[in-house]
Amino acid sequence: RIYMKQFSQLAIRIFQEAIQVYLQKGSPDTPCQGNPYPAQTIESDLFRKNWIDHAQWGMEDLIRDPEIDPVEALKLKRRIDRSNQERTDLVELIDSFFYTYFSSVKPLPEAKINTESPAWAIDRLSILQLKIHYMSKAVETASDAELRAKCQAKLDVLKAQEVDLSTAIDELLEDIAAGRKYMKVYKQMKMYNDPQLNPMLKGQEL
Repeated sequence: RIYMKQFSQLAIRIFQEAIQVYLQKGSPDTPCQGNPYPAQTIESDLFRKNWIDHAQWGMEDLIRDPEIDPVEALKLKRRIDRSNQERTDLVELIDSFFYTYFSSVKPLPEAKINTESPAWAIDRLSILQLKIHYMSKAVETASDAELRAKCQAKLDVLKAQEVDLSTAIDELLEDIAAGRKYMKVYKQMKMYNDPQLNPMLKGQEL
C-alpha cells in the first residue's frame, strides 16, 4: 500500500524521473515511453501525468511563435485541446484511485469537503516540477548577472510554493484518512468537446 503521509514526495520523485526520461526520449509528438512502473498503478499514472504535461509544455511554446503559420497554429491548438482532455481524464483516474483507497474510511459527522480534490492538487504539483526544472536551467544559462538574479528570485518562489503545496497535499490526504474531510469524484462537464452540446462539433470529433 502507498504511504500516504509522504505521498507528495513520492509524486515529486516520479515527476522528476519523468522529466529526465522525457528530455532523453520525448517531444510533443512522442507518446509516453520509458515508464518504469507497472501498468495500472498509481506510480505509472503519475509518470504518464507528467509526460503529458511536459509534451503540452512544448506545444504551448510552439504555438506562441510569432511567425507560426496560421494553419499550423490551428492544428496545434486542436492538439493542445486533445492533450488537455487526456490530462483531465488522467486526473480523474488518479482521483478515482484515492476515492477507492479511502473507501473504507467513515467520515466524521463534522467532516467537510475540500475545495480541491487530491488529484487536481497533484496536477499543479506536476506542472510546478516543470517550472522548477526550466527555471533552474534559466539560472544556469543566464547571459548576465542581472538576468541570473531575476531567474533565481523566481526559482526561490517556485521552491517555496513546492514546500507549501506538498504540505497541503499531504495534510489533505491525512485529513481524508482520519475522516476529517471527504472527497467526491466529479467527471468534468466540458461542453466544448461534446458533439451533442457544442453546435460547432455536430458530426465532428476533435
